[in-house]
Amino acid sequence: MGITSNAASFDHWIRTSFVEINTELEGVYWAQENKADVQSGGASMKQQLLEEGRSHIAPLLDEGNTNEGFDSGFDLLGNVGLYMAACRRHDLTEPSREQTSPLREASGLALQLGATLGVTPRFATSHLSTHNMALNGVYKSFTSLAAEHVFLDFNTRSILAYKRAADALLRTLPLGISHPVTIDLLVAANDALKDVITYNDQLFDKLDGDRFFYCVRPYYKPYRVGLHEYRGANAGDFAGINVIDLLLGLCQADNLSYGQLLVDKFLYMLPEDQLRLRDVMRRQSLLDSFLECLKADAGAKWFQQNARMFLEVCETHGKTAAQHHDLLVNRFIEKQAKALPEEFQKDITASGPPLEVVLRALKKLRDLRVAADRDDIPSRYADLEKLKASLQ
Repeated sequence: MGITSNAASFDHWIRTSFVEINTELEGVYWAQENKADVQSGGASMKQQLLEEGRSHIAPLLDEGNTNEGFDSGFDLLGNVGLYMAACRRHDLTEPSREQTSPLREASGLALQLGATLGVTPRFATSHLSTHNMALNGVYKSFTSLAAEHVFLDFNTRSILAYKRAADALLRTLPLGISHPVTIDLLVAANDALKDVITYNDQLFDKLDGDRFFYCVRPYYKPYRVGLHEYRGANAGDFAGINVIDLLLGLCQADNLSYGQLLVDKFLYMLPEDQLRLRDVMRRQSLLDSFLECLKADAGAKWFQQNARMFLEVCETHGKTAAQHHDLLVNRFIEKQAKALPEEFQKDITASGPPLEVVLRALKKLRDLRVAADRDDIPSRYADLEKLKASLQ
């Protein structure tokens, strides 16, 4: 199915004037002594953004649900979400000072689309990564800044690599851990996770930390849609990374904090991802399957071969988690945040809570994924050591 002329006109604006206005405003902020201050300059450009976006969205709201299919509806939701996120970035809206979003038309359209599609009524990570159609080699973005394109390029590559790893692990389930082809799938998963490490290294080398912190990250803040405030898009808002966590057995859905993480992210994922993750939550992990066979089959050739490769996948997955936390989060968020004036530190995270709360949660998640030797979290350290001890 195609899209309506109003939707096409809005999409064109998002890809052109919208990007130009945001980029100009970033130039205004960047030239200031305090780069985090978005209230002092660019008033006419902010008003232009507000009014031009509204002029495109109002006809779409009047048009109603034209039933152009999921892909078109999801793409339109992304465009509305990008507009609302930009308004939030430029302080045209601010959840703490509002009881309802002043972007009435945008909220109405976003709520209608979100309810119809079965997703959260705001832009999500997939709108700027896996479901971001390029035209003539250019995909949608907030700005034309090099830092944003570096971030989106490598973030998309990492997400797709995680998806490849998750897909390979899922294909082991109908085969079982003793199947001779299972090792091929474990190797494929391991290779894909190594790609994640490569892409993260490249991101670390190429991304300008200050530009990212001051000119890219602020577009991912929480904002209000109608009455409710929705957290910002997160790079982990896709099923693949959690499918890997659960199938490897490094994390468990019945753990309170991890289970809460899953619940919080469901509507930020595509419906097909939601279904896949729900299915995996009821499956036995590969680690538990190996442990069940440990007593009777540890000496078997298949066990020695497949368990060894399984442990390598666990180790590589742990390396991606440590790399993300210890390099990327530390360099591109934590260091810059500490240098901010106190009055600008209250809302710097995409998820809403204070940065120190988010960092503690991320550290705990990292330690689950690396199977750290900790007894205050449900780490699988001891179980992995038991499996390692069985190898000859």
